[in-house]
Formats: sequence, structure tokens, C-alpha cells
Amino acid sequence: MPRLASAPTRSPGHDGVFIPPRPGGGDDGGGEDKPDRTPNYGLRLRHARLGLAVAMAPIVTLFLTFSVVYLVRRGYVSLDPLQKAYVREWTPLQLPWLLLFINTAILIASSGAIEFARRAITREAALAPVRSIPGISLGREPRFPWLTLTTFLGFLFLAGQLEVWRNFSARGFHMTGGTSSPFVYVLTAMHGVHLAGGVIALVSANVAALLNRSINGRRIVVDIASWYWHCMTLIWLYILVMFSIAAK
Repeated sequence: MPRLASAPTRSPGHDGVFIPPRPGGGDDGGGEDKPDRTPNYGLRLRHARLGLAVAMAPIVTLFLTFSVVYLVRRGYVSLDPLQKAYVREWTPLQLPWLLLFINTAILIASSGAIEFARRAITREAALAPVRSIPGISLGREPRFPWLTLTTFLGFLFLAGQLEVWRNFSARGFHMTGGTSSPFVYVLTAMHGVHLAGGVIALVSANVAALLNRSINGRRIVVDIASWYWHCMTLIWLYILVMFSIAAK
């Protein structure tokens, strides 16, 4: 007689109810033993933040180095053969404080705007799994374009810095003139270049949002750009302190 195939075994569950075996279990790579191939965005975010910290270290060191050279140069004295006395060669600067304060207010406002953008996209990323559940509707929430506002304010700050340079030139303070003006040009130029890099990152984040890219990928870009922007704001405030010393 042909051998009949045995019926599949069933294991009793709670309350005596038999539960059929779950397909894909065991060592066949399916079921609960299958590794999760979903990208770990939390780990990627931590790595990105660590990379930002590593990248910011030489930038901060560069500004600190220029500050030390600036302070040493400011206190430098030389012997005047005519007066037969030591004199300071430092030329005090007449700074356009109104323009500098306006630029500072713009940068601080942009730092607040990008912080709101970071929090908004973090909340959106947290609700994304819930929105993907069939039959679940959270409704449409009003979204303020914080990221676009930050980008606009970044361009406005850079335009304001060009106006500061034009003001310096109109007053006769050129890159190669005097002992203090070169430091002002170098510090503002270095800050402007690094801030322009942040603006480029913001533009790419805006483009990614328009193209409806992955929410988690956009979240990483916005998060790193926001922390970088905050660092640039703090560095600018530090430069203002240097400027106040240069004006003396």
C-alpha cells in the first residue's frame, strides 16, 4: 500500500485551541529569525552627528587660531626711531555697528527658524509609520516653510556681509590697509564661506522636499544642517566680540 503523508502537527495554544505552525519558521531564514533589513535611521543620525562634530573641530580651531594671532598682533609694539619710544601699530576700526547688529539679528532669526524646521521634520518622521497604516488618517496639519525661511535668511545675511565690506571700503579700510582691517576681512570671509556651505545644504534639503524624497533621509540632512547652523551663529557672536576689541 502507498504510504500516506502524515498530517501536519499542531501545537496547542492557550485555552486548548490548536494553532497551525507559522510558515517560514525555523532555520529557513523566514519568520522571526529573519534579520531586519530596514535601515537603522537612528544609527545613521548618530553617525552623521558624530561626523559633524569631527568636521567642526578643525573649523573651530581655525577661528581660535586667528583670534590668538589677532590678540597678539593687537598688543604688538615697535620702536619708533623718531620718537625714541615704543608705539603701538594697531589701527582702531570704525565699525558699522548698525549693519553688524542687523546681520546678527538676521542670523539669530535664521537659527531659530531652522530649529523649528528640525523639530517639525522630526515630528513628521515619527508620525510617518502611523500614517502608513491602512485606514489610519491623522488629517492634514498646516506646515510652515521654516526650511525655506532659513534659506532666505541665510542669503540675506550673506548679502548683508557684502554690504559691510562695501562700507569698509568706502571708509578706506581695505584688505591690505592698516594693521587691523585684514583681520576683519579674513574673519568675516571665513565665516561667510562656511555659512555658504550651510546654505547649499539647505538648498539641497528644499529640493529633496520638493521631490518628495524619503522622510528619514531628509530628516538627517535637516538635523545636521541645523546643528551646523547653530555653530555658525555662535561663531559669529564670537567674532562680534573680536570686533568690539578691534574697535578699541
